Amino acid sequence: MSVIRVRNLKKYYRVYQKEPGLLGSMKSLLRRKYQPVKAVDNISFSIGRGELVGFIGPNGAGKTTTLKCLSGLLFPNEGTVEVLGFTPWDRKPEFQKQFSLVMGQKNQLWWDLPPIETFILNREIYEVPQKQYEQTLNELVKILEVEEVLKIQTRKLSLGQRMKCELIAALIHSPKVLFLDEPTIGLDVVMQKRVRDFIKLYNRRFKSAIILTSHNMDDVKELCQRVLIIDRGRLVFDGRLSEIISKYADHKIVSVVFSQEIDPKKLAKIGQVKSYHFPEATLSIKRETAPLAAAELLQHFPIADLTLEEEKIEDIIRELFTGKDYA
Repeated sequence: MSVIRVRNLKKYYRVYQKEPGLLGSMKSLLRRKYQPVKAVDNISFSIGRGELVGFIGPNGAGKTTTLKCLSGLLFPNEGTVEVLGFTPWDRKPEFQKQFSLVMGQKNQLWWDLPPIETFILNREIYEVPQKQYEQTLNELVKILEVEEVLKIQTRKLSLGQRMKCELIAALIHSPKVLFLDEPTIGLDVVMQKRVRDFIKLYNRRFKSAIILTSHNMDDVKELCQRVLIIDRGRLVFDGRLSEIISKYADHKIVSVVFSQEIDPKKLAKIGQVKSYHFPEATLSIKRETAPLAAAELLQHFPIADLTLEEEKIEDIIRELFTGKDYA
């Protein structure tokens, strides 16, 4: 059963363009020039209960605009959206009590108050019964290990501690749908891993439908089996992450460690040399010829070690956004 249904969603803007200088300012008083921008351009998709879906694309692709339409913050130009059976921009209280939007670059915690004060306020806003609130809070605090910071002013917390408390504030009413916009932005590697582990655990335990946007491909690889790829407002891919690799990864990466110096020009006859710094080299080789190339390397070169790997998912996505055909 789908809890999120999006059909032919469009959100366009008119962006004012001003010519530079005083003359440009004078002209703008008489006649303004506007540039149409298709932030979201006729996209459609559905997400079921318990799905954790990655929503990825370059800067300005339309990810955040889409999430704002799904959460009711923006009214689209065209199209229909249903989230939990509601039209988001109607902003009915019954709907608003069942979802959360977490934006990594926006704070909902009160800056000069400790996090526990925000949690209490959210309990009142969402009308969460006291017993349910205490049970949910205790569970989230234990999982995220923030017992010691609940009564410390938010502005005195580290970025990682604040992000954990932001998640608790967003989840205190146990939402059925969760929109996560760059939840690990600015965090160190260890804290990113902890936040990812928590999101995975929460999804598994509460079966919430989650849409995750992130420029950190580790977030997507560890959390999402299905991905939606958006570029210039258009949905260009909707499927399993593994399909991207099989569909667009037409090369394999061969990493080699040599036991003695070799002529790099000889390597170029086997495949594209991406790097060579003795004793290591990396080559990009067509998928269909990779086994033969590996055999040739082992037979004709002084090899100490050799590994054959898939292209990195972030490299594949980068190629998609820099000119490859999406068809």
